[in-house]
Amino acid sequence: MSAATLPPRGASPWVGDLWGGLAAMLVALPAALAFGVTIYSPLGSHYAAQGAIAGLLGATALGLIAALFGGTDRLITAPCAPAAALLAALTLDLQRQGTPPEQALLQLFLIGLLAGLLQIGIGLSGIGRLIKYIPYPVVSGYLSAVGLTIIIGQLPRVLGAESGLSLLAVLQHPAGWHWQALGVGLTVIAAMLLVPRLTRSVPPAIIALGCGVTAYFLLALLDPGLLLAGNPYVVGPLGQHDTSLLAGLEQHLAALRAWDAALLWRIFPPALSLAALLSIDTLKTCVVLDALTNSHHNPDREMLGQGLGNLGSALLGGIPGAGTMGASLVNVSSGAQTHRSGMIAGGSALLSFLLLAALLAWLPLAALGAILLVVGYRMIDWHSLEFFRTASTRFDFLVILTVIGVAMTVNLVAASAAGIVLAILLYLREQSRSTVLRRKVDGGEMFSRVVRNEHELEILVRHGSKTVVVELQGSLFFGTANQLYQALEPEIGPRTYVILNLRRVQSLDLTATHVLEQIKDRLSAVGAYLIFTEIPRGLPSGLKMKRYLREVGLVRDTEKALAFRQIDEALEWIEAQLLSQELNAAEDNEPPLDLPGLEHLLGWKEGTLTRLAEIFETRHYPAGRKVLKLSSTDDELLFIRRGTVRVILPLNKKEEWHIGTFGRGDFIGEMSFLDNERRSAEAIALNDVDCYVLSRHRFDQLGDAHTQAAAYIFEGIASVLAMRIRFMNKELRALRN
Repeated sequence: MSAATLPPRGASPWVGDLWGGLAAMLVALPAALAFGVTIYSPLGSHYAAQGAIAGLLGATALGLIAALFGGTDRLITAPCAPAAALLAALTLDLQRQGTPPEQALLQLFLIGLLAGLLQIGIGLSGIGRLIKYIPYPVVSGYLSAVGLTIIIGQLPRVLGAESGLSLLAVLQHPAGWHWQALGVGLTVIAAMLLVPRLTRSVPPAIIALGCGVTAYFLLALLDPGLLLAGNPYVVGPLGQHDTSLLAGLEQHLAALRAWDAALLWRIFPPALSLAALLSIDTLKTCVVLDALTNSHHNPDREMLGQGLGNLGSALLGGIPGAGTMGASLVNVSSGAQTHRSGMIAGGSALLSFLLLAALLAWLPLAALGAILLVVGYRMIDWHSLEFFRTASTRFDFLVILTVIGVAMTVNLVAASAAGIVLAILLYLREQSRSTVLRRKVDGGEMFSRVVRNEHELEILVRHGSKTVVVELQGSLFFGTANQLYQALEPEIGPRTYVILNLRRVQSLDLTATHVLEQIKDRLSAVGAYLIFTEIPRGLPSGLKMKRYLREVGLVRDTEKALAFRQIDEALEWIEAQLLSQELNAAEDNEPPLDLPGLEHLLGWKEGTLTRLAEIFETRHYPAGRKVLKLSSTDDELLFIRRGTVRVILPLNKKEEWHIGTFGRGDFIGEMSFLDNERRSAEAIALNDVDCYVLSRHRFDQLGDAHTQAAAYIFEGIASVLAMRIRFMNKELRALRN
């Protein structure tokens, strides 16, 4: 809905729910009619009208019951593509086996009924919380298979071929195509693709359906037979005796009396697959709604509501469904606030049938099929094709390909079983033994090794809440993906810089990577940064994590996603950003400090250094030159007038420990100056450095003559060291927690 149609700010939630429910109905109803026709058409062309009734009843029952008992705000429940694909494939198999239509209808009814009961069991047992752990590659493969199944099933209808023929048979005999259906189908497809580029005020499916009906009646000018009642190109009359609501309910109750126990074993596998698919589809939509509306759904309660909705839909003669993404997003954007919007959508669907039954009878079957063609195409996860290009994600691509292959060669039920087996294999490959969150440290409790003056430290402490360091550990895989998301999601919004320390991570899979990508995108959307640090070179599984993250696009340097080798480098970069926002002076372009300037920046008493000006030596170090050498015996105290010095402790030939980075107005070498011992670290000039050098030997010679100045120097050194120790203690307390 456009901004002009949204309810005014501060309006009653009922107003928003009304707008949202009506808009969502406009999106869900055409698809529900199309799904019903798709499921029932293999039984015979005269069952198309009964399928449309079943789709409408499904939209009505699901909208009213699931919204009432599920309770997830703004969720729209309606017939969906996974249910249509699975049941249509089952109906086609039954038709090819010569099963009488009455028996086929009985099986469809019982499958919907049993799927609803299984969902109720899922909700009552608490299993609903576990469904979210199904790996992303398995879900991706199944949704892609559903999309392909819909395309294969609907293409013959768009071509106007005879009902019951396979796609291969239709493509091999173009003579069986009908230009009337093809013209309507192409018109609808073009409208579905072009309308979103022109306007978002009206759902594309509504405009596309209107274009299809218009094209149908324009073609009737060339073929008057299209205006004959009962022709095979339209849904057909609704509300007559054999397609009325009451007749449909009577047929299902009569069929229920004819079932036997042996039939239960045949329908249980597809019912179980259907229940799992509908549950996954619903919970996936709920997670998206939570992210958009800053809310939290109850998965177990929602499963109970979905099960009751599908149970009620089956008893009324409707088709099953789930929480649908498209209609729910339209509901949110139209101003809906509560679960009442779902009930309004369901009631509106029934009202539209009662008022517009005569018009619905003239809906072209090719138009409904074309809408589903576009829906099927969009369900295919085209992004997954990129996983084949890199060795690190090729196994995940094979999982997706296997699920699709089983669905295409056997059926969707077998694909569900294959997906479950593959999920177990993935779980065995990547086990989770502990929590993925080791600790979170606020930016005001952890600082880089760059030594700051009091003014700079004050700025960093004041802005400390903008930064958080999240240290992860253990295995990041589909079993811990939700835990990872819950650990990072609260930091979106309050933080400008989110640092992920991966030093203790032992494994990583595509599902967790997908979560990290979602977090990165959401942080980027609010102008925040996601920063990776201490990425392990290799994992116990053999995976090269840094290369893997680079291949999937997470650590490619972008404006809002960065990677640093050490956490100290990340903190140093963040501090530079924070300080640059308040300190406008560019220190590199300023002249070297004099002694009074050093006293001022250090916060020392006036005259502390200037009284000893005669014993200070000026010295210059070019970039890359060692300022202090490890184990040397010199006892000099160096005050940095200009430039930056990095102090490190070499550990071995390849590794070193960064002690600190010191800049303009800082001093180094104080330990040897105080105790006359050998240098315990070394310092390197990062750029051209100018220093004042105070030798302990010369200081002692003039100390008696300047006792007050000497006392001030020791007092100043002690003050700075005490401040550094206090901040170090603060970091240690944060790391200990």
